[in-house]
Amino acid sequence: MSAKGAELRRDLGIVAAIAIVVGTVIGSGIFLVPKTMILKVGSPDMLFLVWIVGGLLSLFGALTYAELAAAMPEAGGEYVFLREAYGPFWGFLFGWIQTLIAKSGSIAALGVGFFLYFANFFPILDTKILEIPLPIGPGGGPLPIRWGQVGAACLILLLAGINYLGVRVSGGVQIFFTVTKLVLILALVVAGLLLGSGSASHFTDTVPAGGGFAGFFGALVAALWAYDGWNNVSMVSSEIKRPGRNLPVALIAGTGAVMLVYLLTNLAYFYVLSPEEVGASDRVASEMMRRILGEGGAAVVSVAAMVSMFAALNGSILSGSRIPYAMARDGLFPRWLARVDPIYHVPGEAVLFLSFLSSILVFSGRYEEIITYVIFTSWILYAMTTASVIVLRRKRPDLVRPYRTLGYPVLPLLFVLAAGAILISTLFESPRESIIGLSVIAVAWPFYRYWRRHKQLQAEPRRG
Repeated sequence: MSAKGAELRRDLGIVAAIAIVVGTVIGSGIFLVPKTMILKVGSPDMLFLVWIVGGLLSLFGALTYAELAAAMPEAGGEYVFLREAYGPFWGFLFGWIQTLIAKSGSIAALGVGFFLYFANFFPILDTKILEIPLPIGPGGGPLPIRWGQVGAACLILLLAGINYLGVRVSGGVQIFFTVTKLVLILALVVAGLLLGSGSASHFTDTVPAGGGFAGFFGALVAALWAYDGWNNVSMVSSEIKRPGRNLPVALIAGTGAVMLVYLLTNLAYFYVLSPEEVGASDRVASEMMRRILGEGGAAVVSVAAMVSMFAALNGSILSGSRIPYAMARDGLFPRWLARVDPIYHVPGEAVLFLSFLSSILVFSGRYEEIITYVIFTSWILYAMTTASVIVLRRKRPDLVRPYRTLGYPVLPLLFVLAAGAILISTLFESPRESIIGLSVIAVAWPFYRYWRRHKQLQAEPRRG
């Protein structure tokens, strides 16, 4: 029971659940990664194959998570699944990484990305306000603070306030901005295919690239980054209506919808632009619309990107805040984070804590670097979570499973194998970051032991 007897309520319907999946997945990736991908594989046909393979792997993961989430519809998502399959430390490790680094860093990156596009309309946002004369900035130099960072922090805290008002409010915001996002992106697709002076010959053109297995795999890693976030809806499982039905539908339908949107968007990109032009553009969507409508077209893309990141921000705060709440409820984080507001029935302190931490990371300027350090460890936990559907089939055969994974155990194993390949690739390509990521496990252990001991001490008087 939470503070004052208040509990989370199942106020999120199927539309809101799908909006969380789609809204948190489609952020800035679709506007950025095509350049990386075409330079890895060299040809549009191989790039589309990468998008399809990445989408199918994500769908395999979603099919697996659907069984886990429907069987254990509790706040926290992977925290709960790992705890039940492997023991409390692995759940704690996931929550530790997500709360303090991965989710908070992702929110910070989205907030700053929002204002990078906003600065196209108000260049003053890129103006430096002050400089902190300490060796904590880029390259070990002073740390600059810009108006855009202040705006990003304010936006994150504004969305924290919206999320504090209850999941009906935050869920409504998520639906509205996700639908708006999809309309704008599909408008870009229509403009590219019908208004532009494109050429089907672009689909057979090539650019110099590494190619081969290494190139394909490098592009796949970029695609999987763009697909990342489909699992977020499982973190709010305790607030989804009819979770045994709606969670599987949201995970599968949402992931499939994202895959379709990505394929259509890239179809428009490569119809208007040649592979060489895509490979030379950091903002391929802006370049496409500039080709069609001039500078006004690029402004439309900036608006679409801002709406996209706004929806991803709201969904990330809504879902991510349930992780520290679930940990605190189990006595593995400060107890006050488990409080549920008696009026709005949300884990208000957890929402504010995650948002405040993300705002601090905005000013650090190191959020993307920090996220890189934990990618290796995060993929270990993603693989373990997917494998947990097999572990729990054996460990908990009595567990009620409203949905059972399609293609079990082949599809979960394919996802685990893909995760293993990503881990090996990351270890060889980024050994320093991988080792730092692994050190997070060592750092987390004493904190886990402390909270376990703290929980035991709190329970002892009640046994007397």
